[in-house]
Amino acid sequence: MGVSGLAVAGRLRRAGWQPVLVERAPARRSGGYFVALFGAGQAAARRLGLAEHLHDRTSDRQALALDRSGRARPGMSLSELPTKPWLMLRGDVEKAAYAVLPDDVEVRYSTVPTAIEQDADGVTVTLADLVAGTSATERFDLVVGADGLRSTVRSLVFGPHERYLHRLGYLIAAFEYPGTLPGLAPGQGATLLEPHRSLWVFAFADHHPTILLSYRTEDVDAEFTRPPAESVRAAFGPQPPGSLLSAAFEELERADAVLFDSAEQVRLDTWHRGRVVLLGDAAWCVTLYAGMGVSSGLAGADLLGTMLERHPDDVTAALREWEHGLRPYLDYYQENAPADRRIFVADNRWQIRLRRAMPVLGRTRLGRRLADRIMRVDDLVTYKGSDIVGAVLGEVPSPFPERARYA
Repeated sequence: MGVSGLAVAGRLRRAGWQPVLVERAPARRSGGYFVALFGAGQAAARRLGLAEHLHDRTSDRQALALDRSGRARPGMSLSELPTKPWLMLRGDVEKAAYAVLPDDVEVRYSTVPTAIEQDADGVTVTLADLVAGTSATERFDLVVGADGLRSTVRSLVFGPHERYLHRLGYLIAAFEYPGTLPGLAPGQGATLLEPHRSLWVFAFADHHPTILLSYRTEDVDAEFTRPPAESVRAAFGPQPPGSLLSAAFEELERADAVLFDSAEQVRLDTWHRGRVVLLGDAAWCVTLYAGMGVSSGLAGADLLGTMLERHPDDVTAALREWEHGLRPYLDYYQENAPADRRIFVADNRWQIRLRRAMPVLGRTRLGRRLADRIMRVDDLVTYKGSDIVGAVLGEVPSPFPERARYA
């Protein structure tokens, strides 16, 4: 069950609606890969009541920059960024969203929509029960599609995935590593950067680390014709992998839960059509590299509930104002995704040398200014660190003052 879906169900219930959550999986999912909650996500979590159920798992150990030979240099962690993101697992946010979900919100597992038709007064949805093998048609006032990158709701209402998915040409493999990787201390993160491929170890103070392997490919489809571990090994060859990569590859082969997918964006001219609205990755997937998937999903859920409260008798106006306020942020995240990607996967050795120089640059005032410029810190604070909903409502300064309609 997705974070965005849980968050919007809880927020709509608070706004007086009676949501029905529909989930393809037979039960709630747990665990998941590393996520960072920047200021925008932290503000949304507080507004939604999730913050008290979350805790920052950031480790205080110095991260390392490694190479295949095992040579180690001081490295950087996302926790060192000025916005001080909370570092945690996707499952942590999902549990928090579920914890604040009112008891009277109905959740239907093993259920998927197979047809959606709408008119001016409502939406008729055919729902299939995957266990019983039956289907039924029901009537709703609003349908929110928060069902991920390859959204069923989007395909039924907006059209086939091919119209909206835009590949970046990179593959990612993310999974949990039980224990401590070779060459690292417990709670110590690391990077191994090479042109067009990388390994990141996201370490936590109180949990097993998660690993992100990422690489460029000229043929995305071909990567899915063999097991993930085989594709990843080929992408990081032919050189000997060394102890760190070898341990990661071995765990990738054993792991039960692996996210192996293409880095793709979802781009639509509008996120709503009639009484059907898309939310989160289904509407605006910015890619894992942007680091704003969970944060933007929470902010979008909160703002949607707010606008429906402000326009209780006009769904069209509520959806229009919701998208008007939110879209500038998501457009920014998508447009800057290539620059964010280079933080995770460098294009060349020059970019890698710059990354390795960051800890040294941070020792002087001039060096810090240069490092901040390379990492685009001002933009990070302005667009990822801001309270999106508060800015749209005029409660805090907005980087897009023309979009703050309720000041």
